[in-house]
Amino acid sequence: MVPPGLQYYWKAHFVDEISDPAIDIHLKHASALPNMFSTMHLYPINGAAHEVGKTDTAWSYRDSTWAQVIVGVDPDPANKDKIVNWARDYWTELCPYSAAGAYVNFMMDEGEERVRATYRENYERLSSIKAKYDPDNLFRMNQNIKPGNRRRNDIA
Repeated sequence: MVPPGLQYYWKAHFVDEISDPAIDIHLKHASALPNMFSTMHLYPINGAAHEVGKTDTAWSYRDSTWAQVIVGVDPDPANKDKIVNWARDYWTELCPYSAAGAYVNFMMDEGEERVRATYRENYERLSSIKAKYDPDNLFRMNQNIKPGNRRRNDIA
């Protein structure tokens, strides 16, 4: 699904409702695709995903309706700015119609606040677990959860 040799830039949202203004934004950016490789996908979140509580696992957006990914793709590194700008502009315009978090595997250079927003109330618990099992933050690539202060009774 992700062949080698292509340049990728990912942005994502969780979405609860696809409103008319959001549809207009989708149409605008679909008509401005930088090339045939770039895309936007909406993945439904339904069924069994909604039967698990939002604090039962790390994934706290089980109550959302959609996971959305916007990806700029191009075989030529010279087109990096073109695909990055398209994906960022598309994503930014959709922010008012989206949830604060996103599926972490669809995120890139989001920063700590966005990672916290993605995990919501689960972030502190995950940070405590990270402090126990990876206090030196060896596993810090991608969407990092920083090791927090380990408190007594936080971790069994």
